[in-house]
Amino acid sequence: MAYVARSEAQLCSEQFGSGTARGCRAAADGTLQWEAWGRRWWGFSGAFTAKPGGRDGGERVAPGTAVPPLSRLLAVFLPQGFPDSVSPDYLPYQLWDSVQAFASSLSGSLATHAVLLGIGVGDAKASVSAATATWLVKDSTGMLGRIIFAWWMGSKMDCNAKQWRLFADILNDVAMFLEIMAPIFPICFTMTICISNLAKCIVGVAGGATRAALTMHQARRNNMADVSAKDGSQETLVSLAGLLVSLLMLPLVSDCPSLSLGCFFFLTALHIYANYRAVRALVIETLNEGRLWLVLKHFLQRGEVLGPASANQMEPLWTGFWPSLSLSLGVPLHRVTSSVFELQKLVEGHQEPYLLRWDQSQNQVQVVLSQMAGPETILRAATHGLVLGALQGDGPLPGELEGLRNRVRAGPEKESCVIVRETHRVLDKLFPKFLKGLQDAGWRTENHQLEVDEWRATWLLCPEKKLL
Repeated sequence: MAYVARSEAQLCSEQFGSGTARGCRAAADGTLQWEAWGRRWWGFSGAFTAKPGGRDGGERVAPGTAVPPLSRLLAVFLPQGFPDSVSPDYLPYQLWDSVQAFASSLSGSLATHAVLLGIGVGDAKASVSAATATWLVKDSTGMLGRIIFAWWMGSKMDCNAKQWRLFADILNDVAMFLEIMAPIFPICFTMTICISNLAKCIVGVAGGATRAALTMHQARRNNMADVSAKDGSQETLVSLAGLLVSLLMLPLVSDCPSLSLGCFFFLTALHIYANYRAVRALVIETLNEGRLWLVLKHFLQRGEVLGPASANQMEPLWTGFWPSLSLSLGVPLHRVTSSVFELQKLVEGHQEPYLLRWDQSQNQVQVVLSQMAGPETILRAATHGLVLGALQGDGPLPGELEGLRNRVRAGPEKESCVIVRETHRVLDKLFPKFLKGLQDAGWRTENHQLEVDEWRATWLLCPEKKLL
């Protein structure tokens, strides 16, 4: 087959991720002649000519095709397809996370130095058996604490990953402070490092669980394993840098306890600040109870839905990140009713596949979910509960809810069932608009991070049917 002269018409094009596309034309000898890549700080530059045998269908033959050293380095530590394969908050979060990991590595070196001194390293009078026993007791305490904490709080960390992440890092600083102070009080040394190791094991559980939740948020192309692996590579690099700096720092501060303590407090302050900035940089598009309350309150007061970026910036990270209302989703039916009459009253007015019991005196809402309850039903049930909480709060409300608030403040507590039925009718009009606003604002409503227990129940949905 004879090839015609080189055509100026573009035969095809390609691009990497969201980078600039490059075109391809036919060369005079029939090969494909690719245009030069646009230069990108994470990509490649130079022209390529496709010839058989190359890994990508051709071999690099044009000048300037060498991969820059920075690009090679970034490819080792960033997920494949970055930045399109991860969430927009990935880079700022990882930068601050690297800063906090570096500070934590240096603080950890100071703490380890103090523990080794307390055990007796370098002391000719120290007993190896006593040091071994102390170490074993310390490890045993931590293992038990890890199991108990995972059982007690494991299911809550998905719902409030940012808050638990910050809690874990602050608790880690407390644990290292105890280790540094332990040699100062030799009588309490064993007990102190046992408490410290217990705290560190809790940190390990909370940190690992929240890291998994955040990795799931950041991975946008079913690449959770890649994102997690590259996060581990970044942390290893930072830890290695911290180790090298520690080798220089420890000889300078080890003979001066006050200087060592001063360095620790400085590094701790940097660690907490970097953690706060890292967690604050996260923009999670799924709703937990705290974010739902912020968005719903704004919607009720101003008639518009906050976007994920605004709501995440307003979400408290220290204390008070749950509303004053106690909301329990997925409670067992036997907890909210004990007689046929109570069950009949509870079912009246509930056309949705959930039952809701409101205790005004304790500002507590308990929700029984049906077997048919899906994510949208659970979101509506949580919204319903938070609307009832808003009736006991301050701030403007839509007209119908404002009237119900006046009835709540003026009427007896026994009207709770009536108020619940009235709010059902209000939500029939309000919730579809609220749900559409959530979706338009960028919230992912097909799943959520609300804390929901596993209890489910069945009942007669039609209130006209008698239960006796």
